[in-house]
Amino acid sequence: MDKQSIIQYKSAFDAIATYIESDNGQEKVEVWFARELQTVLGYARWDNFLSAINRAVDSCNTQGINVDDHFREVTKMISIAKGAMREVKDYMLTRYACYLIAQNGDPKKEPVAFAQSYFAVQTRKIELIEERINYLARLESRDRLRISEKQLSQNIYERGVDDKGFGRIRSKGDTVLFGGHTTEDMKKRLGVKDNRPLADFLPTLTIAAKNLATEMTNYNVEGKNLYGEPVITREHMQNNQSVRDMLGKRGIRPEELPPAEDIKKLERKVASEEKKLVKTTSKLPKKK
Repeated sequence: MDKQSIIQYKSAFDAIATYIESDNGQEKVEVWFARELQTVLGYARWDNFLSAINRAVDSCNTQGINVDDHFREVTKMISIAKGAMREVKDYMLTRYACYLIAQNGDPKKEPVAFAQSYFAVQTRKIELIEERINYLARLESRDRLRISEKQLSQNIYERGVDDKGFGRIRSKGDTVLFGGHTTEDMKKRLGVKDNRPLADFLPTLTIAAKNLATEMTNYNVEGKNLYGEPVITREHMQNNQSVRDMLGKRGIRPEELPPAEDIKKLERKVASEEKKLVKTTSKLPKKK
């Protein structure tokens, strides 16, 4: 997501925020209304968006948090044909409620991906929102690589390759991708401990490159019904070479990219932000 898009989305979400008085009348509670949030998040149909709201309510309940503190069903009047008005259901939502809705929304929608960081970050500084979007993208890329490698392990096990063979195949793919540097070489270059996966310290681009090569291997192992370690090794090496060649055309050498922050630290940071969000979000005033 580029910076211009982030600025545009931020302006749209800021514009629909409103404030109501708290129970003590001494502070304001920042709220959003679901019908307006639906539009900004890119949902054309209320029924589809309501499904995301219901999942968010379930998530709130599962975490033992009082739903009424964050979700409030209300009614509003909307214009229909010939100037007539009709009453419809809406929801008043706290920042935490909006965050849960984004977490339970369609991740393929760019506004939803933006909202997952916008509502999680208490400050509205673009730099902090952008930073969180970037490290969420890295976490997502790492998860995709885990999934594709697990699938490859299962695929080749059915074709005569055990776990040790899978490790050798993956290692030889790394050696090609990193221009002759083995997985162990790259760990030393990036300062990664022997007991930690190299991918946990790679930048998003390199993780995505490894995932693309692995997905290509999965595709051809299944499609061509490849069998045996030598054949599958050759396939995986060729795919990593293709990915390396593509990056090279854009002046990118994976072995020269600097290490990124430990994935485990990012995961802990995300979990910590979520806990903090629950504690710092002002609750809706009690119904009168």
